[in-house]
Amino acid sequence: MTSEKKKLITDSFNRSETLKFYKAELLEVESGFVSIKIPKMEMMTRKAGMFNGAMIASLVDVSSGYAAVSHYPEDCYVVTVELKVNYLRPAMGDALVSKSYVIKGGAKISVIRTEIYVQSEGSDSESHVATSLVTMMKIK
Repeated sequence: MTSEKKKLITDSFNRSETLKFYKAELLEVESGFVSIKIPKMEMMTRKAGMFNGAMIASLVDVSSGYAAVSHYPEDCYVVTVELKVNYLRPAMGDALVSKSYVIKGGAKISVIRTEIYVQSEGSDSESHVATSLVTMMKIK
């Protein structure tokens, strides 16, 4: 991945009002891979304290989209065609972390696998809480 492409993705990420609202952090950007971290806020949780499934699905969508964009050499725009999330266990922790991998990057359609983990403060360990398969289409 060129430094220009990485800057395009980073700048796009930093302009997103939604990602600012979620206090999201872009952890890693490589060709075909993106990782994002979102700290826990009360509005993101259920009464029992775990992250709400909608928050996880939102992170899956955003992370998968940036992974798809990272796969293409040129600047582009992608939209979600299909998104499937399997929730593996309650997401109890202090932050969500996504790891999105392009499995198949075609001229217009890309398939991305995104894994979601929770992290707890003071611990380096991660707990795998969701796995997903996402199809993105390049429209520009």
